[in-house]
Amino acid sequence: MPNIIDVTDLRKNYGNFEAVKGISFCVKRGSVFAFLGANGAGKSTTIEILSTLLKKSAGHVVINGYELGKGKHNDAIRRSIGIVFQESILDDPLTVKENIMLRGRLYRLSKDTLEDNYAFVKKYLQLDDIEQKRYRSLSGGQRRRTDIARALIHRPQLLFLDEPTTGLDPETRQFVWETLNVMQRDTNMTIFFSTHYMEEAEQADYIVMIKGGEIALEGTPNALRTQFAKDRLEIVFHDEKIGEALLQQLHVSYRQKQEVFILPLASTKEAIELLETMKEDIASFEVVKGTMDDVFIAVQKNELDVLHQKSDKSVSVYE
Repeated sequence: MPNIIDVTDLRKNYGNFEAVKGISFCVKRGSVFAFLGANGAGKSTTIEILSTLLKKSAGHVVINGYELGKGKHNDAIRRSIGIVFQESILDDPLTVKENIMLRGRLYRLSKDTLEDNYAFVKKYLQLDDIEQKRYRSLSGGQRRRTDIARALIHRPQLLFLDEPTTGLDPETRQFVWETLNVMQRDTNMTIFFSTHYMEEAEQADYIVMIKGGEIALEGTPNALRTQFAKDRLEIVFHDEKIGEALLQQLHVSYRQKQEVFILPLASTKEAIELLETMKEDIASFEVVKGTMDDVFIAVQKNELDVLHQKSDKSVSVYE
């Protein structure tokens, strides 16, 4: 599968401050790509550069076959991409349809193409019930549906989403991602998104984590969880004091949260032996798989020694 984005040694300076410090990565065409990091890590700066809104200080970027910053290539890149910003850029007094059609005209689409494209976004984003409402009157979830429709009105090959579900309720977040996933499968559109919600990152094909303007970790969700997130065994004993004494006798490390004893596992298989040894004293138990939250928190706390194992301070993990 060819790349739709190739980034090599990308840098962005603001005076003496280097916000993006020579990062390199690629995005496969037709994939879902997650770009993660804490506030101030350089995520939004990178997205603004890739979407031609901000000039890079150095580096080489190719998007959909066009070189960023070269001649008229930026115009071609803009025609290839759609962007959903953290904050809306639509007009409050206009209706949903007026907002979307107005943005579509900026791409100089023919009348027939614009009508066809509107029918496309209307269907996927389920705009029938809100298309005649003024943008100012919409709920947060309705606004986000409209924002996404605006970004897709010209049928881009690549969609950038900068924290698209921040502030939305769980039901709306689920709807947004179900819709995006269906569209991506139906059209082979590439999705590049940043998020604070690690459960959203789980559905990406590939993840890059950035910290302090540098890539700290990258790989598939499953590979990152397997290598860097620890499974744990959660146990409730019939008698807490007996359970605590038993764990100490077995020299098992644990932490306690109310009546639950939480045991880190080197592997899921390790839980079998522990449970067999303590089965008469256990009231209930659960084996909890490691999550992307665990990986993300470990990166932020510098708990991954692997951050310094390579000269470029990044780690690639493939399945």
